[in-house]
Amino acid sequence: MKRTRIILADDHVLLLDTIKMLLEPEFEVVGSFADGYALLEAAPALDPDVIVLDISMPLMNGLNVGKRLKQILPEVKLIYLTMSQDPDLAAEAFRLGASGYLVKQSAATELVHAIHETCRGRSYITPLMTKGMVGSFVNNVRKRKNSDKLTLRQKEVLQLLAEGRSMKEVGFMLNVSTRTVAFHKYTMMEHLRVKTSAELIQFAVQSSMLVSKV
Repeated sequence: MKRTRIILADDHVLLLDTIKMLLEPEFEVVGSFADGYALLEAAPALDPDVIVLDISMPLMNGLNVGKRLKQILPEVKLIYLTMSQDPDLAAEAFRLGASGYLVKQSAATELVHAIHETCRGRSYITPLMTKGMVGSFVNNVRKRKNSDKLTLRQKEVLQLLAEGRSMKEVGFMLNVSTRTVAFHKYTMMEHLRVKTSAELIQFAVQSSMLVSKV
């Protein structure tokens, strides 16, 4: 019987090696990658059945990579293995095509089972975070609709803030005052109904608004 072909993607090399050792007795690990762009470039030629990837990766985050991979390889199963137990983030991952979502602390006990489940056409989410999932899908739909109403300038400001720029740096890059940047920032927060800068940045990631730098 043909063994399931697996690709792994995570920027922590030691973790990649550990997961590979965990899976290889039962599956065929055909590739390992430390950044999202390398994964996207190599995956089609490797013809995987399942891709296990992190959300937080350099060059291109896992959500954006997953979205593009599903366009190129619509039959591939995406399983996100991440540190985040944020139900909104999990909901966004499933909306973009994920078949599974589990946290790294449970990989040793759940990952093999999750792969089997997704290969059978089922979805898998770690029991650690099943509470509140339905509500998170509703909230994400509302926020995504709101994101369509952001102005081009607001999206530019949000992109730069999400890259870790200070408001002063953003103002310099866009040739506007720091006060203008602050105005755009707090207008977006009110519009999107988020209360902190961290929530604003998280929204940008969840909504796949960030442009990848390659």
